Amino acid sequence: MADTIAAATPVADDGLIRTIKDLVAGAAGGVTQVMVGQPFDIVKVRMQTQTQATNALDVAKKIWVNEGPLAFYKGTLTPLIGIGACVSVQFGAFHEARRRIAAYNAELHPERKDLTYGQYYLAGATAGIANTILSSPIEHVRIRLQTQPHGLNRLYSGPLSCITTLTRTAGIRHGLYRGTAVTLLREAQAYGVWFLTFEYLMSRHATRSEVPSWKVALYGGLAGEALWLASYPFDVVKSKMQTDEVSRDKWRYRNMRHAFASVWTEGGVRVFWKGLGPTLVRAMPVSAGTFFTVEMAMRAM
Repeated sequence: MADTIAAATPVADDGLIRTIKDLVAGAAGGVTQVMVGQPFDIVKVRMQTQTQATNALDVAKKIWVNEGPLAFYKGTLTPLIGIGACVSVQFGAFHEARRRIAAYNAELHPERKDLTYGQYYLAGATAGIANTILSSPIEHVRIRLQTQPHGLNRLYSGPLSCITTLTRTAGIRHGLYRGTAVTLLREAQAYGVWFLTFEYLMSRHATRSEVPSWKVALYGGLAGEALWLASYPFDVVKSKMQTDEVSRDKWRYRNMRHAFASVWTEGGVRVFWKGLGPTLVRAMPVSAGTFFTVEMAMRAM
């Protein structure tokens, strides 16, 4: 992986320029991620949060028939702006953490030419933790918009309306940032595995620049599958908490631990994996597109 580090971090680059490149490439990847993944995501959230949901095709059919094709992009404005920022932070934080770990290795363990698998996981988990402050409210608003009633019965006219309702009703911490603790756990685990898987697959080649674009996309897709398999139960609990009643005196789940216990009581271990099928279907193209876009942008810069 020494070649991977060297190729991704040219010595001649100034630190600020390297960071800007990481952030710009990540933002481009974030836009790709949202446009490819949003229709899959709304099906996943509906399956996680609606007791009458049967399977992914049934949920998708009902959305199409009852709400129209544009409903698959409900709540897109928030993630389109926000997820671009989130993915930008993810890649920026990951590469910064990776560089610092590589510098630590060079100083204290000069015989260690590459980052260990554990160190790649740590760099990815760091990126997930850094991302949580953005992803928690962004995903909360997106989920509220995706699951609200259709037509005249809708609760929010758009992202700003949703943000205003959440903060006025329950405040910043218990309203807009509801579910942040479980989001942090999900992000750390998910992105630790995501970056580790991608970097491991890329390291199998002599140099990073020689990896063909189709393999970059394939490796990115496989990393996406690994991400969700490693973190899905956290995501289910997060969705449950972020579709709970807004008012604190009507909450079904008092906190993260209570939510885990309640979900288990509802249906055992199977409930923690509800909606995994469409999520894995979504993960392959979404993650492939994200890593492909980021890697090609980095090469172009």
